[in-house]
Amino acid sequence: MAATAGNETTSARSLEAIVDFAVGSHARAIAVLLVVALLSFLPGFFSIPPIDRDEARFAQATKQMVESSDYIDIRFQDEVRYKKPVGIYWLQAGVVKAARALGFQRALTTIWLYRIPSLVGAIGAVLLTYWAALAFVTPRAALLAGLMLASCVLLGFERLIAKTDAMLLMTVVAAMGAMARAYLSEQRAQPSGSMPTLGTRRSRIYPTSATLIVPNSSEPEFGCVDIEPQSIEFASGPARRLGTKRRTRTTSTAAAWQVAAVFWTALAAGVLLKGPLIVMVVGLAAVALILVDRSARWLLALKPLAGIVWFALLVLPWFLAIIGRAGDAFFAESVGQDLLSKVFAGQESHGAPPGTYFVLFWLTFWPGATLAALATPAAWAARREPTTKFLLAWLVPSWLVLELVMTKLPHYVLPLYPAIAILIAGAIDARLLSRRPFLVWGTIWWFVVPMVAGLVGIVALAVIGRQFGLLVWPLIGAAAVMSFLAWRLYEADGAEHALLRAITAAVLTAIAIFALIIPSLGQLFPSPTLARVLRDSGCAQPMAAAVGYQEPSLVFLAGTATRLTDTAGAAEFLRGGECRFAFVEARQERSFAQRAEAIGLRYTAGPRVDAINISTGQPIIITVFRSAGPS
Repeated sequence: MAATAGNETTSARSLEAIVDFAVGSHARAIAVLLVVALLSFLPGFFSIPPIDRDEARFAQATKQMVESSDYIDIRFQDEVRYKKPVGIYWLQAGVVKAARALGFQRALTTIWLYRIPSLVGAIGAVLLTYWAALAFVTPRAALLAGLMLASCVLLGFERLIAKTDAMLLMTVVAAMGAMARAYLSEQRAQPSGSMPTLGTRRSRIYPTSATLIVPNSSEPEFGCVDIEPQSIEFASGPARRLGTKRRTRTTSTAAAWQVAAVFWTALAAGVLLKGPLIVMVVGLAAVALILVDRSARWLLALKPLAGIVWFALLVLPWFLAIIGRAGDAFFAESVGQDLLSKVFAGQESHGAPPGTYFVLFWLTFWPGATLAALATPAAWAARREPTTKFLLAWLVPSWLVLELVMTKLPHYVLPLYPAIAILIAGAIDARLLSRRPFLVWGTIWWFVVPMVAGLVGIVALAVIGRQFGLLVWPLIGAAAVMSFLAWRLYEADGAEHALLRAITAAVLTAIAIFALIIPSLGQLFPSPTLARVLRDSGCAQPMAAAVGYQEPSLVFLAGTATRLTDTAGAAEFLRGGECRFAFVEARQERSFAQRAEAIGLRYTAGPRVDAINISTGQPIIITVFRSAGPS
């Protein structure tokens, strides 16, 4: 027993040593966050095929931009796709064009190239969470906040999908981090604002009784430009003091413009990525603070006149271009059909009642979510503190609005998770987590999630992939051990050690699921198999039609000209010449054969693909038919 306890203590101390190393400088903290983010985000990035339906739709629209060299209009085959602005398509197109210029083979149909902006957005969001948190908490707590985001379940999915949400998260964190500095700078300038110096040993979210707090590092705070120099004078004489004041005033002015530039640039980028969502998050937070404080003076620090001009210069060119191309069609579809229909009705069977996001939160923000309930009493007690007030303004108004919106998808609340991470990290650092037994027992959730995920993954690997998964078992076992220790030794080793163990378990689970299990479930991804049939056909330019199975991933991999049709259309398509293929789902085969016989079609039957349609969850069988030349 003594040896076991010693090993458990050693593992805890090893994880703590990594944090101690990281908080020695901002460069070290960034390096550690980058390593953890890559360990969490790279598994499956290159090996998982295109995922239906959203990812494949975004990637195909980008692919058509590159093929046509038209970077204004957004289309999926012949249909306009005006649900979102152009930002993510430009980013993906830039990556694909760069890969083609470097001679990358089949760049147009290599899905991980389209995922690079999402990966960059996810990593950027982690690093910017650290930067944003430095305005509220100590570097140690800021690091913990970044680690929570790097290991959270929801971002672990979004970094893998070639669409808007990971990049949007990065822009929201940048905008809110800049706005926080503007707001808190104004609060410090007020005589009643008694806020400790940034970078102290105690959290600045939760008040303490200390009257003097000594900085724990002589290094300037990373990006925290609104802090006045220390009041201690190391040189005498009015001239030295006057020079210091002048330099301080000049530095503060330049720093204020930098903060404003970050804010308005991030806001513009967010609008180009996903329209008004970033405006909602930022705007509701600003309105809440103005109403509570009864003052909007702090907004002047964001240089609103110059900022609005800069915002317009970044955003208006594409919007004017798309209006010139399509008239009001873009706004009719993006606002009228997409946005408003989601507000008042459950779009695409994604309707859910209020409270859904609260229920999903405990899974989607795992492992950090396990400590959310424990941190809530401290956050509520400190709700009038400027730092806590800002974080709650970031979180609560937008969360309530999203709970009321009829259409609910898990990623809608992702831009609010950094605020939760910072609140939890501040409570950990200040040692203010609740010790109520029923809340402490909730830490068993650390153990439950990886165990259930591991068991489900192993069963799926055996049933669908028909594999034992020899490499999966050690990873799932190690994750189970670390999560068990996080739960059982929570009170003995403390919240920080427990969280670090849970984060380790999360990374191990992500590697097992995304790097080993999902890529082995080939039946979930029939489109690569069908596209391989075309490549191996010996035809220079094979053409395909699809009946029954008509997922966007097939269009992306088989070619933009892939025809999505019915059985009659498929038969007529094959009749058009050689090197034509029809992918016909089993339930449509009889009708296809009848139509082919009726028109005298000559064709041959090829391989049959047993699969599961991941979009519907239904098992399917797809038969490949090839034309035998003109009838």
